[in-house]
Amino acid sequence: MTTTGADRDAGGVASWWWWGRRRSAVLDVALALVSALECAAEGVGFAEKGAMPVPVGVVFGLLVGSVLLVRRRWPIVVVLVSIAVAPAEMGFLMGIVGLYSLAASEVPRRITAVLAGMSTLAVFVVTFVQMRQDVARVDGGPPDIDPSGWYVPSIALFVTLGLNAPPVLFGLYVGARRRLMESLRERADSLEQELSLLADRAEQRAQWARQEERTRIAREMHDVVAHRVSLMVVHAAALQAVALKDPQKAVKNAALVGDMGRQALTELREMLGVLREGTAPVAPAVVPLAAVGRAAAAAAEAAADDDGPRLDALEGLCEQSRLAGATVELVVIGESRGYGPDVERTAYRVVQEALTNVHKHAAGAEVVVRLAHRDAEVAMQVENGPSDAAVADVGLPSGGNGLVGMRERVVRLGGAFVSGPTEAGGFKVSAVLPAGRHRAP
Repeated sequence: MTTTGADRDAGGVASWWWWGRRRSAVLDVALALVSALECAAEGVGFAEKGAMPVPVGVVFGLLVGSVLLVRRRWPIVVVLVSIAVAPAEMGFLMGIVGLYSLAASEVPRRITAVLAGMSTLAVFVVTFVQMRQDVARVDGGPPDIDPSGWYVPSIALFVTLGLNAPPVLFGLYVGARRRLMESLRERADSLEQELSLLADRAEQRAQWARQEERTRIAREMHDVVAHRVSLMVVHAAALQAVALKDPQKAVKNAALVGDMGRQALTELREMLGVLREGTAPVAPAVVPLAAVGRAAAAAAEAAADDDGPRLDALEGLCEQSRLAGATVELVVIGESRGYGPDVERTAYRVVQEALTNVHKHAAGAEVVVRLAHRDAEVAMQVENGPSDAAVADVGLPSGGNGLVGMRERVVRLGGAFVSGPTEAGGFKVSAVLPAGRHRAP
């Protein structure tokens, strides 16, 4: 980032008093020195006219001319001093530079106009008197030109405007240009700060989108792998138990294990394919950071809209658990109207994860799956009884992420999720999802 105007001002003023740069200080010192020498030379004539010692006039001129040193800090003082010494016919350079400094400064325009008018009037009076005297003394005799006519006033006015107008106009121009440049600099600094804030926010949004995408991928992997692998483990345990006693049943269980493994691989391949298509790597120096969040959201939406199971696959899901030895009853209340793909996908995953937890923690328990289609929502409930002591526990591992993932899915769609043990010693999972947009039949 570039240095702001405030930083530049703070660094210059502290080192060079009221001068912002070193060359400004050098320029003012040089002007003050030239002005002091000029006023000192003009002070000789002023001392002779005033019947004063010449050194007094020289010292007075040096003091008056050195006032130009403060023209940037106090331009009003410089102009007032030049007006005050105008009758002494000294301070020519100080008057011109003082008017320029006053017009270019931040002094209110009405004050500038008043002081410029006073200076113009003073210069006009002095010039008029001096020219009248000079015209009257031509060759020591009668003047060739009548000093009381238009000639002297016109020439005096012309000379006065020629001396005072250019520095005032040039100072106004330089002041306006300086203010414009400061305004542009401040605007550039403001835009730079805004761009920095926007970049930080875009980075935060991109980080949030990446985190959301990681969570979604982890949730999908858990749903796809945990359920299939849990059923495979259950069938493998049954296969081990009946391998010698009932070879035909063992062959059937082996076939089921193979089918479930192929289904798990197919779902994983489809999900990873969608992620590769939706979240292609991009160069961060070319694509805005905010596009990362949009790409992640697009991938999530594509995964929800194009792939994933629907509510009409619940019967097959329950049948898989029945083949694994569980007693599962599916109860459907109301008529399905066809919900949005995200709603149907979430409802299916909730039931799937609940059945997976039954296989993990309540082997042999009876399970009732209820699905209710209502006016503005769809509700699902999976309730199981206590586990059957006669059925051996296959020892499925649990990471404690099942209920968390279900709650995240339901809350993300604006639904409600409740889970907990029942009085009969079982466990119940309930979820309610808003119907959302309907899917075309």
